Amino acid sequence: MSTGTYAPKPGAAPVGRMIAAQTALETRMLLRNGEQLLLTVIIPSLLLVLFSTVDIVDTGAGEAVDFLAPGVLALAVLSTAFTGQAIATGFERRYGVLKRLGASPLPRWALMTAKTLAVLVTEVLQVALLTTIALALGWSPHGNPFSVLLLLVLGTAAFSGLGLLMAGTLKAEATLAAANLVFLLLLVGGGVIVPLDRFPEPARSVLELLPISALSDGLRDVLQNGAAMPWGDALVLAVWAVLGLGAAAKFFRWE
Repeated sequence: MSTGTYAPKPGAAPVGRMIAAQTALETRMLLRNGEQLLLTVIIPSLLLVLFSTVDIVDTGAGEAVDFLAPGVLALAVLSTAFTGQAIATGFERRYGVLKRLGASPLPRWALMTAKTLAVLVTEVLQVALLTTIALALGWSPHGNPFSVLLLLVLGTAAFSGLGLLMAGTLKAEATLAAANLVFLLLLVGGGVIVPLDRFPEPARSVLELLPISALSDGLRDVLQNGAAMPWGDALVLAVWAVLGLGAAAKFFRWE
């Protein structure tokens, strides 16, 4: 046995391993947070069940769940990628967690990658749960799964960029208030529960350009109407993703 067999080998782990470990940590932290679970799981599930079983909002012809399920899936992406991530990252920034992680061997871009991957893992669980509930309520989805996946990824990128931009520029308390306010406003005016054609024409023209409207309408076109890829909605989401992620990368403050 040579003398160097048990010699220490200092140095950072491979970046891929660090990202995987940080992703697992971020996911566990998110799933253990009661407030986050309320926002990302309980509220969308309750809205889906309530508005599908009680005739509160006129969703047009057909079963209410066929209209509501795509919108609630869009709401789940909003709650996780935007609201939840903005609030969590904002308080991590306030308490100096991001500053300390930024000084670790984990590159800053890798930390943001891990946060995004944790969001995607959570969304997979959300989609599985909400799909199960919707199917139990009589949902009959149609369309190409690839189109649905692409819309969800573009929506995640758009909301994640906007959430990180808010968390990296505002104080934690302001982020908490603003993120929850935006969530409520988009829930009402984003075509999630209330169809956009119920709004006046001038307002509808503006609301259709919002990322939540593009995501909910795009998912509805595919899953309810069996349409091909809604490229107009995909383009709106792509523009928001580029603007949000670009602005977050430029203006995000770690301290």
